Amino acid sequence: MAQWYFSYGKNSQRIGPLDDAAARAQARRQPDGYCWREGFTEWRPIRDTAELAAGDEGFAAPPPVPAGLHGAADEIDYRIVGHEMQFVEIELDPGESAVAEAGALMYKEASVQMDTVFGDGSSAGQNAGLMDKLFSAGKRVLTGDSLFTTVFTHTGSGKAKVAFAAPYPGTVMAMKLSDHGGRLICQKDSFLAGARGVQLGIFFQRRILTGLFGGEGFIMQKLEGDGWVFVHAGGTVVERELAYGERLDVDTGCVVAFHDTVSMDVRPIGGIKSMLFGGEGVFLASLTGPGKVWLQSLPFSRLAGRMLAAAPQGGNQRRGEGSILGGLGDLIGGDQNY
Repeated sequence: MAQWYFSYGKNSQRIGPLDDAAARAQARRQPDGYCWREGFTEWRPIRDTAELAAGDEGFAAPPPVPAGLHGAADEIDYRIVGHEMQFVEIELDPGESAVAEAGALMYKEASVQMDTVFGDGSSAGQNAGLMDKLFSAGKRVLTGDSLFTTVFTHTGSGKAKVAFAAPYPGTVMAMKLSDHGGRLICQKDSFLAGARGVQLGIFFQRRILTGLFGGEGFIMQKLEGDGWVFVHAGGTVVERELAYGERLDVDTGCVVAFHDTVSMDVRPIGGIKSMLFGGEGVFLASLTGPGKVWLQSLPFSRLAGRMLAAAPQGGNQRRGEGSILGGLGDLIGGDQNY
């Protein structure tokens, strides 16, 4: 008789050892986790382990969320346009709404009404109390966002479109929260837009070193719900699926988002010589599975640093890149007037 062990959540809650019958009962109760027994080379997803469904009808899929249920997000349609400078176009049915960060609007059709609300917009259209709105707004301030969110509602008939643009070159990712356990942890400025009903919260880094040197500080964004969200990342996005205990070391600014089952920590980059002269900083973000992580190739901090380094220093001075003439070359070329 095998002895089974189960693991759940980002804190790796362990259950076991259990015999075969108890393990199958545990799998039916909580199928969204990982399991292990002697003979396995690694932890396996419970739903993919046929032995735990033996003698049973298998794992039942959760029922769909009833329409109109409190907390269920609007079912919106969308398309992502462009390559290096992308935007997302959302198609709304009558009565449907999308929420977006202030300043993200690109265009909207006339039947789409724009309304600015206090907080994250998740309770728009509902009778939320003053304290709920204050708490929602306070969470946004902690993550560096505006006190207000813009809600776009289709008030006419037929279909209507509204589009939101990315703030700098990169990739817009469409992610349905119900496909990711209902929760994603993201960098502070990654949320671009989403369906009404999605909640924007805060996620505190519990480890002191991670908060101080993790690139995103103590506070990150937490996206919760069951609807579509659109997350912006700089440059090209890489998606990695980490197995249980698998570790990936990443530049601290390149982390875009990860499942809440993934543990994030920081570790020194190497020896003193690597820290001082390696050009990669002092710490790396260490992501440990299980779960998915999304990485960006061009963090905004890196882009801004390069732009600052290339900017004119000291007022109207230029470095005359690539030219031994410097400012004289600018004068001859017509780039500088005296």
